[in-house]
Amino acid sequence: MLRIRSLTLAVLLAMGASAASADDLMQIYQQARLADPTLASAEATKLATDENIDQARAQLLPQATGSLGFTRTYNGSNTPVEITDPNDPKKSITVNNSSKTSYQRSLGATLNQSLLDISKWTALKSSRYTARAGAATYDAAQQDLLVRTATAYFGVLTASDTLKFAIANEKALARQLEQAQQRFDVGLAAITDVNDAKAQHDQAVASVIADQNAVDQAREAVRQITNKEPGQFKKLREDLPLDHPVPDDPNAWVDVALKQSPILSSAALQVDAANANINTARAGHLPTLNAQLGYSRAPNWGTVNPSVMDTLGTFDSNPKWGSSIGLTLSVPLYTGGAVQSHVRQAIHNRDYAQDQYELNRRTVEANTRNSYRSVIAGASEVKATKAAVTSAESSVEATKAGYEVGTRTIIDVLISQQTLLQAQSSYSSARHTFVLNGLLLKQSAGVIEVKDLAAINALLE
Repeated sequence: MLRIRSLTLAVLLAMGASAASADDLMQIYQQARLADPTLASAEATKLATDENIDQARAQLLPQATGSLGFTRTYNGSNTPVEITDPNDPKKSITVNNSSKTSYQRSLGATLNQSLLDISKWTALKSSRYTARAGAATYDAAQQDLLVRTATAYFGVLTASDTLKFAIANEKALARQLEQAQQRFDVGLAAITDVNDAKAQHDQAVASVIADQNAVDQAREAVRQITNKEPGQFKKLREDLPLDHPVPDDPNAWVDVALKQSPILSSAALQVDAANANINTARAGHLPTLNAQLGYSRAPNWGTVNPSVMDTLGTFDSNPKWGSSIGLTLSVPLYTGGAVQSHVRQAIHNRDYAQDQYELNRRTVEANTRNSYRSVIAGASEVKATKAAVTSAESSVEATKAGYEVGTRTIIDVLISQQTLLQAQSSYSSARHTFVLNGLLLKQSAGVIEVKDLAAINALLE
């Protein structure tokens, strides 16, 4: 028995070790808001998607390029060449081998401007829809963090309550085992009572160990979101308001969800972007018009051996800067069927986006209705499980009294104790689930905000 009591004491110490650093729901959320990698990746995705607008717009703006080039050219020839005799300018001689080395440096700048290209305008339109869809997806991720934080927080509370009830149950069964042993020692009970009590107590000890592990796992889920070791959490107060949702009509919540859900908004914008992509693909059949402006200079110099130009055999040109301006009209005539293929592909992608929108619409509607029903049923469940706890407590006391006078057996006592444990756990779980279902309803409708989490935080103590 000493070992069992030591185990219980160790668990109790572990539960109260961090009492000085009790956290509430809003503190955990603020930590998660700064450290959650899921939200951070959603934000990075949104910012990357926003860049598509600038990239698409850039195709409609002037494109300026500068160039600098240097070329060395060497030419040799076996053709006989008549040149002036260096010793006698009045005479000429024939040279069978000649060569020329020339150099050129080119400097220039070119300005291109798209005057007419429908595909670039439709691509810009598509990028704007995609960016808005990305923003809606990020909004959904922010709302999801609210729910994930609350789920992890109340997961710890539920697991902690289960552990607390398991410890109380283990203590009660330990006392029952001691009492059965004492009654057996004086001949008032059979050995089977001792064995039954010991079996139940051993199971209770195992439950305490398993429930402690469940608490550790629940706390680890919080640490995964916040990247911090959580302290002790404030608990939900007893007088929990069990109000129905406002408005108290599932169809009204569905109407709100169809208008406000960021998941649904993102899917609808993806359809708009896909339709714009169809127009981009079809623009491959249309002509394009571009303007060009050029400004360049290309001096060259070099040597000729033997010289046919002058005594030194060198030359050098220094041309002035030159400019050019022009228009280019491109008319696609045949692309091997690529344009038609791109159009068909864009249509299929649009159909996929529409199917995804319909899937999301049905999912949002179903989730909203189910969450509404869960809130309504949850309020009744909290009341029912609370009454069950009261009845189970009375049953335990009555059964113990009956066992003392011999009208009940040890089995009856053990069963009533187990029933009380189950009722207590169900009551704790029902309370926490009721609060979470309220958040899930608002998330499904797309109207969940930080103030909703703050309202729940006000129910903690």
